[in-house]
Formats: sequence, C-alpha cells, structure tokens
Amino acid sequence: MATKLRRSYRFSLRSSSYITLFLILTCTALLYLAGGLQDYWYVLPVLAVLVFFIAFIVIQVRAEQFIYRRIEQIYEDVSLLESTSLTSGPITTDLKTLNEEIENFARAKKIEIDTLRIREEYRKEFLGNVSHELKTPLFTVQGYIHTLLDGAMEDRKVRKKYLNRAAKGVERLIYIIKDLDLITKLEVGDLHLEWETFDIVELIQNVFDLLEMKAAKKEISLVFDMEYTQPVFVRADKEKIQQVLTNLVVNSIKYGHPKGTTEVSVENLIKNKVIIRVTDNGEGIAEQHLTRLFERFYRVDKSGSRKEGGSGLGLAIVKHIIEAHNEKIYVESVVDVGSEFSFTLEKAAGAPEPASV
Repeated sequence: MATKLRRSYRFSLRSSSYITLFLILTCTALLYLAGGLQDYWYVLPVLAVLVFFIAFIVIQVRAEQFIYRRIEQIYEDVSLLESTSLTSGPITTDLKTLNEEIENFARAKKIEIDTLRIREEYRKEFLGNVSHELKTPLFTVQGYIHTLLDGAMEDRKVRKKYLNRAAKGVERLIYIIKDLDLITKLEVGDLHLEWETFDIVELIQNVFDLLEMKAAKKEISLVFDMEYTQPVFVRADKEKIQQVLTNLVVNSIKYGHPKGTTEVSVENLIKNKVIIRVTDNGEGIAEQHLTRLFERFYRVDKSGSRKEGGSGLGLAIVKHIIEAHNEKIYVESVVDVGSEFSFTLEKAAGAPEPASV
C-alpha cells in the first residue's frame, strides 16, 4: 500500500474562485446602490484577495478531513484485495483520477472473475472426463475379476479368457496414466528435450512402417506427397517428434474412411523452418470443435459409447511437445472432406532444401 498522498488543490481553487467572485459582485452591487462605489472601490481588490485565501484554506482543510481521508480509506480497503494496479503509486486526492482508477480496477477484476469462471468450468469438465476415461477400464477389470471369484475360475478356458481381458483393461489404465504423467510434465515445463539432428523424412517412413498393419486393417494408404530423394535434416527431440507423428497418423487412420489415404509432406516455410503436413480424406472435423481440439480429453464424439478408443490426450500431448520446441501447430478441416494437421520444425544447419511451399 502506498503511503504517499498526492494532494489535489483543483477543487479548493475552483470553489474559492466562485465564492470570491460571488462576494465581490455582491459587494460591488451594494456599494453601487449605496452610492459609495467611487469612494471605496480600492477595498474590493483587497477584499477579493482576503476572501480567496481564507476560502481556499478553509475548503482545503475541510476537504482533506472529510473527503480525502475517506479516499485514503478506499485505497486501504482495496489494498486488502491485493490489487497492485490501484495502490502501486501515490494516493491521489483528485476524485476524477480516483474514479478512473476504480473503473480500471473494476474492469480488471471482472476479467479476472470471468477467467476464473472459465477455469472452473474447464476444471469440472476435465474431472468428469478423467472419471469417465478411468472408470471404463476399471469397471471392466473389476467385472472380470468378480466373475472369476464367483466361480468361473474353475473353468480353465474361461479363466484364461477373462484374465486376458482384465490384463487389457489394466494396460489401458497404464496407457492413460502414462499419458497423464507426460502431459503434466509438459505443462509444468518439466520435460527434458534431447536435441539432436536427424532426417525427418526417414523418421516419417519409420512411423509408416510401425503403423502399416494398423492402416492395412482399414485399407488406408500411408504415403508421401512426393518422392524425397534427399534427406531433410531438422534439429529437435527425435523421440518426441516421432510421438507427434505417430499420434497424428494414428488419428488419421482412426477417423479416415476405409480405402482412404493419409499423406505426409515436408515443405519449406521460411529460411530456417520446415513445415510437416499430415493430411487425410476422412470424416473431417466441424469448425466449432477446432478451437478446443487440443484440450485434454476433449472429444468431437460426445456419445458415451465412442467407436474409437484412445486416452483422449493424444492431440494435447502433440500440442505441448511442439510448443516445448518453441514451434507452432495448425489444423484445418472440412466435414466429409478431410483434415490437415501441420507443425513447424527448425532446419539443421546445412540441411538440403525440401520442396517449397
């Protein structure tokens, strides 16, 4: 809380001037009516000065006692709300300035309250999503175990079948927990990046090879936009960028149409940047979902029984990994036409030039 008081004398000066003018005009009129104006006119300037100073002192002292002290109390009360913008400078006794500062303070608090309300709604939604994602595999595991305990354990075939299904439920729980742990580290900046130079074209091909069987089940082709005869070297965390590419390609397979195509391209963006695009001709995403697509557990499909699995954290992890590299990620999509996710990376010094945008 600032203790310095910056006084304003504007109110006292104006009030004293009005009082002096009123009294001098009144005295002039009275002297004129009494016929003594010519004899006592010299008294008027002296009286004006005397009245002005007396009125100024009285008004200023009384204003400080009954108005400015209350202004100080307002600053004191506001300081209890830990406002830094209102109490960081000297206290002003100018009511206009105070009013402006109070308005600014109220506006800032309204924005703060709106932000807190949005965060509270997001927190509630996040907790609900976490609960939903965890309870499904938990209840699955619990159901199989209880069935075995209730007597099905004696049947070797049933026992093995149910234990395998329970194990899959546990694996899904571990998968979700690992993703939650990773995204928490990403959000608090606790993730250490292993910077290295590598060929992004080769890495994309590795991801294609890993996901070839998954894509084959839906008869989706994983292809480059062109034949890359030379390597394109970038500087980043190779393992994390592989995770980004894997998540994006897996999503394109999940939501792609059977016999569709997932195409990846590497293009020049600016002198020291390349942009990697992952494009599919699948279901596409409605425009209203695009702004929230990278939120944790946010799903376009709100139905309770979603046809595609996953932890719901894939795109959130992608976004945080790219931002941890100080790069950008973009998304464009049209329903029933397809989607394109793209992100930038820094080119390694002396890297061959990929195709231009």
